[in-house]
Amino acid sequence: MSASYPLTYYSKTMKGEQKYPFLNHTIEADVCIIGGGLAGLAIALGLLERGKKPVILEGGRIGWGASGRNGGFVMAGYAAGVADITKKVGLTNAKKLYSLTKQSQQLIRKRIDDYKIDCDPVHGYLKPSWYDVPGSMEERADFLAKNFDEPVEFWPQDKVREHAVSERYYDGIYFPDYFHMHPLNYVQGLGRVITEKGGLIFEDSMAVRVENEQATTKIIHTEHGKVKAPHIVYCGSGYFNRLETKIKRSCLPISTYVMVTDPVDEKLLKTAINTQAGIQDTRWSDDYYRILPDKRILWGGRVGLSHSAPTGDLLNVMIGDLHKVYPQLESVKPAIAWSGLMGYTVHKMPHIGKMADGVWYCTNFGGNGVGPTTAGGEVIAAAIADGDKTYELFKPFGFAYTGGMLGPLVAQAVYYSWQLGDWMREIKHKFF
Repeated sequence: MSASYPLTYYSKTMKGEQKYPFLNHTIEADVCIIGGGLAGLAIALGLLERGKKPVILEGGRIGWGASGRNGGFVMAGYAAGVADITKKVGLTNAKKLYSLTKQSQQLIRKRIDDYKIDCDPVHGYLKPSWYDVPGSMEERADFLAKNFDEPVEFWPQDKVREHAVSERYYDGIYFPDYFHMHPLNYVQGLGRVITEKGGLIFEDSMAVRVENEQATTKIIHTEHGKVKAPHIVYCGSGYFNRLETKIKRSCLPISTYVMVTDPVDEKLLKTAINTQAGIQDTRWSDDYYRILPDKRILWGGRVGLSHSAPTGDLLNVMIGDLHKVYPQLESVKPAIAWSGLMGYTVHKMPHIGKMADGVWYCTNFGGNGVGPTTAGGEVIAAAIADGDKTYELFKPFGFAYTGGMLGPLVAQAVYYSWQLGDWMREIKHKFF
């Protein structure tokens, strides 16, 4: 019997659910993909579109981890900011890396349309500033428009507060190309398309050992079966990275939290969140949220070490964050909340590349994975099928030790420092 999805708004509203068998025999494939999240699914579909036959081994259900629990924002860029990326690799290569994610946005939209994936895509993304710093957001918008061909719009405070009616916000940037969707329904749609095209998916089939990794044919063992393939791709992230030591030591699993409210009266809703666009503020410890099709509010934020609430009951903590930004929604009640693990790296860039002949990796996308996983999927699929070398753009962002068992404690300390920094910046810009 297949494992169950965790209880979330997404699992409760899932459409077109497919269950896949577990592997109990030996099969051969062109490529064996370990991990059935968005990265693994994107690689599989990219390979099929290029004439290769992949097999996906998933330890639970496809999209069981962060891929099926996230906020659903399909953004360009990576968890690392464009300024940090540019500083590391130079403007020319930073543009190339960013362009990969812009192309992935277009490809996701195309796949939704072409394959009729019912996942409620809605366009628009607003990034309002939490701080009153005249000129800062406008400069950021100009930088993205001039250097990265991003069709952004700078919004003054009055316009921001027409759409996000909160005294917490000042000016901001609007991204018309960004969009949001139901990520678990998108996952289910990808799974359907992959199997229709001849790819194989096995659930409840965790890879437990890789034999002959350096040989021409690798043998990937599950508890009851084997896959023989000339190529293997590691896609496990926050929940599973144990097979490859370099990836495991370079992944920091961080919990984040999401809450969905009861349905909100539309008239009341418009007094606060008067837009269908996704919203995410500029703090290091930010809130991100959007209106769902049934007039509920999805609200995400915070990070921590465990799956439980950061402090106290998770429902109360998250609804409290919402009420701080929108006190006019004080009557709105929480309905369901959950947590999930994201795989972070020290440099906040994903791990994408080639480890040895026939050994690839595409994982650890941090807090911005819905769009970039497709970019990574295309990079790896093109490398395997066509010998493309685009993956070399990610070489500067290699494996870096995250502190082992002490890593999560260090991450929590860093997060607390972010919160302190947010508070100090807020005090500075309010009183000085």
